[in-house]
Amino acid sequence: MRILGIDPGTHSMGYGVIEDAGRGMRLVRAGALRAGRGLPLAERLLAIGDLLREVLADARPQAIAIEKAFHGRNVKALIAMGEGRGVALYCAGQCGASIHEYAPTEIKKALTGRGGARKEQVADMVRAMLGEEKIEGGLDATDALAVALCHAQRRHLAASRSGAEGILARLSRGRVRRGRGR
Repeated sequence: MRILGIDPGTHSMGYGVIEDAGRGMRLVRAGALRAGRGLPLAERLLAIGDLLREVLADARPQAIAIEKAFHGRNVKALIAMGEGRGVALYCAGQCGASIHEYAPTEIKKALTGRGGARKEQVADMVRAMLGEEKIEGGLDATDALAVALCHAQRRHLAASRSGAEGILARLSRGRVRRGRGR
């Protein structure tokens, strides 16, 4: 399954595409979509949206994972992230892939085991999980790849749970043969 992770923003939007083959993840591409800093907000959002549509058309993901807005002290940054998320969600909705949202603490915990991990720790784990020494696009790209990897892990966990629940259901109905101890 091809998964696109998005780290939303209004000046720079990180993206990362992975291929989840079940036995491991492979980096397809990653980077940061940047709009001119001097542009008015509406023009920056339009530029980032156009660039994101190009990534979506090229990558053709089956799933899109987007970082949720988080409560923070900097209200201005929170609003800007929300505006970037709006553009990302709009573009994602147009491509027809399933859309999944994850909180920053959930993403960090899925990759590092700690919800309060620093960006650099997350970036190190992303590189290790994908077997890459360097990833283009800096922290914007590694943050986006972290969102995609979090979604891949959640998919595997849900599939494992589903399989275990099916076995338990069949056991309770007597449809699974129990082995004999020797």
